Amino acid sequence: QVQLVESGGGVVQAGGSLRLSCSASGSIFSITIMGWSRQAPGKQREWVAAVTGGGRTNYADSVKGRFTIYRDIAKNTKDLQMGSLKPEDTAVYYCYADTGVERYWGRGIQVTVSA
Repeated sequence: QVQLVESGGGVVQAGGSLRLSCSASGSIFSITIMGWSRQAPGKQREWVAAVTGGGRTNYADSVKGRFTIYRDIAKNTKDLQMGSLKPEDTAVYYCYADTGVERYWGRGIQVTVSA
């Protein structure tokens, strides 16, 4: 079992920056990939970014060049630095962790970008 807790959400103006953090606990040794997804009102959940244990990162085209994902293995945290935010980035952001057998999700945190 892996437990994930997100923090750092809030309200920011368009063009601004925000940093989300996800803290993992439990069977963290089994985690292979950590990432973020988001869900805007009335829309399906959308994958945003992911990082492997080796540090390889991948991003959705919609956030590439604006968002950066960091993974601190020693601290068991994973951050998402978001810049040049747009109103369409408004969503509930969820962190997840893959163990190769199961995907675990955090409860989500709201990010609102005002125009």
